Amino acid sequence: MNIGSPRPAEICRALLAALEASEGRRKRRQRNTAPDAIGITVKRELLEHALQDDPAAENFEAWLMEYCAANSADASIGTLRATAVQVLEDWRLAHQVPQFREWLAHGAPSGDKP
Repeated sequence: MNIGSPRPAEICRALLAALEASEGRRKRRQRNTAPDAIGITVKRELLEHALQDDPAAENFEAWLMEYCAANSADASIGTLRATAVQVLEDWRLAHQVPQFREWLAHGAPSGDKP
């Protein structure tokens, strides 16, 4: 990952790695985690499309809006928009907080991730 000024696709790739740790935690929970699995699936699909399309940084927010409009039939529009806002906030955070960017660059290590 470009530590200085990462493209949205670079951040999305790192967020996918972090999502894998979340999936491990979800599977070990004793409660019904079906809603978690739905949210993780929606986020994974959005991140994978961002990797594929590789939008420019200055167009990322518009790309997210277009993605939501184009895919609202596949998922609840509320869930999709909330996920897009979360991804946008993570991308902005990666630009503002060097420690977050470094954590992502190192594969988003977690005690839950083997």
